[in-house]
Amino acid sequence: MSGGDAKKLVRSPSGLRMVPEHRAARSPFGLDEPPWVPDKECPRCMQCDTKFDFITRKHHCRRCGKCFCDKCCSKKVPLPRMCFVDPVRQCAECALVSQKETEFYDKQLKVLMNGATFFVTLGTSDKSELMVCRLSNNQRYLVLDGDSHYEIEIIQISTVQILTEGFTPGGGNTRAIGMILQYKAPGSEEVMQMKFTAGEDFSCNKKLSAAWLAAMHKVSK
Repeated sequence: MSGGDAKKLVRSPSGLRMVPEHRAARSPFGLDEPPWVPDKECPRCMQCDTKFDFITRKHHCRRCGKCFCDKCCSKKVPLPRMCFVDPVRQCAECALVSQKETEFYDKQLKVLMNGATFFVTLGTSDKSELMVCRLSNNQRYLVLDGDSHYEIEIIQISTVQILTEGFTPGGGNTRAIGMILQYKAPGSEEVMQMKFTAGEDFSCNKKLSAAWLAAMHKVSK
């Protein structure tokens, strides 16, 4: 692990978290821990309005920071966007969102970091270059490697347009065959464009490319 990607274990009121040592190395998909609603401002459950007492204790949702009774905040769900080591207590609404995000972390992000091969065309050029495209380990950059090398910061990407084929007026299956990416270069307001096209030769795995494009579409959302 390089120094820039080094992580440390920290303890917060919400639980143990494995976070990057340097804030600048944080994932663009990460979330900050929310401030907890102070106990004195929360005499009742913020979901069912049950009054707190010696028997009915209050619990804070680790995702939204609001205060709930045990019944309304009983689920313990993984929360990778906040780098928690173990599943943490969340209210029903937040738990539902976190469960959907866990699938994104477990599947789509791994697909992107494994990479896929595309023909990449820069701007309005009529020449393309075969490149391996992948998400960096710290999830901050889209890395393209071929004869050339590019690193595009994820937060600088403004538009992701997935290109498909196979659509018919009467309906039918489509498959992703490429994408058009628009982004800003560091220190510039100029919008750059790259076109990614899945290769048609046997050296390129079409299924892998399609899965990578589908994951990239999820990232853009």
